[in-house]
Amino acid sequence: MLFITIQELEAAINYWRSQSPAKGEELILSKEAAALAKPYALMIVQGSQRMPIDILDEACKEALTKFMGARNSS
Repeated sequence: MLFITIQELEAAINYWRSQSPAKGEELILSKEAAALAKPYALMIVQGSQRMPIDILDEACKEALTKFMGARNSS
């Protein structure tokens, strides 16, 4: 996979939020959801529908890889 779509990012964020809901009054996201939220927000601001995976940081790539593995094993 060379690109990640905004829909795939949203699905990954929702997956991580279901695995580890936001905590406290501040609604702090899990590290995985927080890592994915940064490129997701950037895509929204830029009006992008997809983003090259190779520009994502390692935390984001790891969260995506784990999400894809969980999704594919279902």
